[in-house]
Amino acid sequence: MSMSTGAPANPKSTSTPALGRKFIAELGGVERVAGAFSIANAQLGKTRNDKPYLRCLLGDKTGEMPGRMWSIDEATFRRLPTDGFVWVEGETQPYQGELQFIIHTIDPIEPTPDQMRDLLPCSKRPSAEMFAELLELMNTIAHPAMKALAKAYLDDEFLMDAFRQCPAAKSMHHAYLGGLLEHTLSLVKLADRVCPLYPKINRDLVVMGLFLHDLGKTRELAYDRAFSYTDRGELIGHIVEGAIMLHDKAQQVMRESGQRLPPGAIMVLQHIIVSHHGELEFGAAKLPATPEAILVSILDNLDAKTTMALAAARPDRAGGFDLGGNFTEKQWALETKLYRPDPLG
Repeated sequence: MSMSTGAPANPKSTSTPALGRKFIAELGGVERVAGAFSIANAQLGKTRNDKPYLRCLLGDKTGEMPGRMWSIDEATFRRLPTDGFVWVEGETQPYQGELQFIIHTIDPIEPTPDQMRDLLPCSKRPSAEMFAELLELMNTIAHPAMKALAKAYLDDEFLMDAFRQCPAAKSMHHAYLGGLLEHTLSLVKLADRVCPLYPKINRDLVVMGLFLHDLGKTRELAYDRAFSYTDRGELIGHIVEGAIMLHDKAQQVMRESGQRLPPGAIMVLQHIIVSHHGELEFGAAKLPATPEAILVSILDNLDAKTTMALAAARPDRAGGFDLGGNFTEKQWALETKLYRPDPLG
């Protein structure tokens, strides 16, 4: 659902946030809050008394938290974006170890440029710093053809600019500006440590496969406003997009450098891209069927799920462990609740 163009303008959407407004990472206990937030996964649920209520995720540049509005009519809900921006007033409330936002009033808004800088989450590390670290690792690729292929991508300034900014997902893991780069860097660093344990693995294929596996997200996701899917993202998706991009770059390498890629090299890299989700039910076009594809899929799953688990169980928000519960809400992507305490921490 997109933002209704007929929604009444909220005068607060262009003004300075209310006095005392805090970012999500600073909230704790019971506090009254009023301000602009991003909204994601807005859904209309039913209470035990069969009354409609709003459940959603509210976010800003520091993180996100579950939102609930216990009294809402369908007309108000229809005015809200499923993924967009809203002005909300309400209060925070601890609930079973989670901090949630109880919404009293909510209106769709068009954020000002100043507000946008506060509303979109971003990586804690500067993208230039992460990209420089990734470049050092990419320079360790040994095979001349793989080096030429990597250079074709790295020299594409438009693509690399998008790569440095793009989130790794609309929600779920690394869903913030710079998240795709941060996720990719983590994976290549993992490969740098893991590959020596398996001398028969082809490190160059693993490193290139990890570098390429999610690059299609630069065309799948829109991230200049609320994170959403582009038309190509809806119709093609990052997995197929990545395989198409690889075909085009391989043709460019052969055309411009005269460097012939070994027979089967592009095919096995495309296989890594189309199989990296691991299971057909999770979006893989093929099951991983080479040692390198299996390793890429496992490392990708490792980083994504560990990042999701840490974000849920050990949030940066101050006082996150003092809200009266040892378990998080059920994390649907992980299919379980998470135990919060670190007994050795």
